[in-house]
Amino acid sequence: MQDIFVARVMSTSLRTVTPDTLVEDAGQVMLENNIGSVLVVDDDGHLEGILTTTDFVDIVAQSYPKAETTVSRYMSTDVVTASAQDSIRDVADLMVEEGFKHVPVVDEEEGAIGIITTTDLASYLSRVHSPSPKE
Repeated sequence: MQDIFVARVMSTSLRTVTPDTLVEDAGQVMLENNIGSVLVVDDDGHLEGILTTTDFVDIVAQSYPKAETTVSRYMSTDVVTASAQDSIRDVADLMVEEGFKHVPVVDEEEGAIGIITTTDLASYLSRVHSPSPKE
């Protein structure tokens, strides 16, 4: 299989929140859009963190969210990112090695421009490979 770049596979219809967004509101965005993560960006669109469904498991396990709890309390800030020019093979290897399901795609000037997920990779593979023969 030839090298395919992240830009071809990534999702670009991003759902973002700011660090001061209430956890409850971020969760509502995820539910309404049927997504597993929201990117946390500053006012200029630059990535500050990511909040995932796994983070919500931690929130519930540690304590019930209290009113006015902001995303910044629970988001991951040591976010591993990709660029639009990275090979999806490299990003897929990273996701497997690190156990990631979401990798934000950033541009140095524009900030957060996309996200590549395990769903994006599976969708891409299902389009480029012929279905298995029926038994």
